[in-house]
Amino acid sequence: MADLFEEYRLGPGWDEMFSELGMPRESYEALHATLQPLSSAELGIRAEVLARAFLDQGITFALKGVERPFPLDIVPRIIAAAEWRSVEVGVAQRIRALEAFLADVYGAGQVLADGVVPRRIIATSAHFLRAAAGINPPNGVRIHVAGVDLIRDEQGTFRVLEDNVRIPSGVSYVMENRRAMAQVLPEVFAATRILPVESYPGMLLRALRAAAPVGVNDPTVVVLSPGVYNSAYFEHALIAREMGVELVEGRDLVCVGNDVAMRTTAGEQRVDVIYRRIDDDFLDPVHFRADSVIGVAGLLNAARAGRVTIANAVGNGVADDKLLYTYVPDLIRYYLNEEPLLPNVDTYRLDEPGVLDHVLTQLDQLVMKPVDGAGGAGIVIGSQASGQELHDVREKILENPRGWIAQREVKLSMVPTLIGNRLRGRHVDLRPFAVNDGEKIWVLPGGLTRVALPEGALVVNSSQGGGSKDTWVLAAEDDLTPFEVPHLPAAPAPLPAAASPDLGPGAAVAEEQQQQQQQGRLAC
Repeated sequence: MADLFEEYRLGPGWDEMFSELGMPRESYEALHATLQPLSSAELGIRAEVLARAFLDQGITFALKGVERPFPLDIVPRIIAAAEWRSVEVGVAQRIRALEAFLADVYGAGQVLADGVVPRRIIATSAHFLRAAAGINPPNGVRIHVAGVDLIRDEQGTFRVLEDNVRIPSGVSYVMENRRAMAQVLPEVFAATRILPVESYPGMLLRALRAAAPVGVNDPTVVVLSPGVYNSAYFEHALIAREMGVELVEGRDLVCVGNDVAMRTTAGEQRVDVIYRRIDDDFLDPVHFRADSVIGVAGLLNAARAGRVTIANAVGNGVADDKLLYTYVPDLIRYYLNEEPLLPNVDTYRLDEPGVLDHVLTQLDQLVMKPVDGAGGAGIVIGSQASGQELHDVREKILENPRGWIAQREVKLSMVPTLIGNRLRGRHVDLRPFAVNDGEKIWVLPGGLTRVALPEGALVVNSSQGGGSKDTWVLAAEDDLTPFEVPHLPAAPAPLPAAASPDLGPGAAVAEEQQQQQQQGRLAC
């Protein structure tokens, strides 16, 4: 075996490349055959090309206030066709159930009346927004884009770690990772049939156009960003450019008489669909944070009047609540009359009788998560925590049991990762992205694989120092042609934006609010 694998060891989790040391799984054979003859110097040169390409294109991520290239590991993660089919249908099933739940909980509330989800779960959720009750989207879609975080357990079974149906981020890195990897490992691409990811912007635009208000046949779609200080701004700009639509900030839009218009030097142009990348709290100062200077006053009223569609819908965060996550298998049975295709990770609800005492006796064996946490913030992995950390989390749980869940510590699956000049096993997760146009839920082949770079680390989030891998889904025998890329309209001639007003002291407020949105919003 070449020197790259000389010190490689199988870890405690499922190894995705090797069934046993030196024996690659069938899906990895072509990649292994390419890597094995390479020297560490050769692979290092290719890795440097990757990092330089990301830096030159401005593909960076703010970590603790410092911009750095988004770490892309040179060894891709590969998923066989049959495995992907199970992921694809399982993710779509989950989104259908959550769509039904959101329509119900902001409408008749039958799921609460029937006791499937206790009312207290909704009443105490920070993300259940009464201001969104009774708003019915034109085509019934609230989750236009979803990111469902998956892990593989010790037996290689895909399990759902959490749902992201508010503002899931990271898809730009899926597309950019693929473009970069095609340049540095062209021999593997030539020997492997990999499903493409370039169709995502077209699928998203199709879904957004399908969500237009009633009677609008040629909708104007925009991407609403908090602005350049947001850590995911690169993604906002990329998605807008790839869809051929305008990228706007809150100050570019105005609501008058429940109509939303975009300011330009040529006058105001009506806006019909807003793909927003601003959190609910900052979206509309009339209904939420009155001090927001990055939102649009009156936007929620316009949505309620059916004059504009907000994607994703306001109030979706109630379905992101990690305590609600424990009820999703029951929601699938309740709304769809089906058994869940993708199991959850074993999870304890700490506000149920008897459960809290049981969990407190084994904190060092479990993973504790705040139900409103994002980006890996606040997670305590019992087996890796100090005595003081366990004491502190115990006190927090006792103070607010509703604010926490506890999960079995799963040894996430591992993929060879270039660390220094050798390949080492590192833990990974997977975020498939799903797009719902009201008729079909389409799952992007692959999604974002995030990798924990420190040895033994289980927190993969980019905001906690993790990296990413390109995710290759192998084509099945019946996939004679790649997914057809939907026709994208030619990018419109840029509208001449109105001169931005001098915000004076408010500019500092806008920057602070944009930075607040950074927490957990890139590959959450």
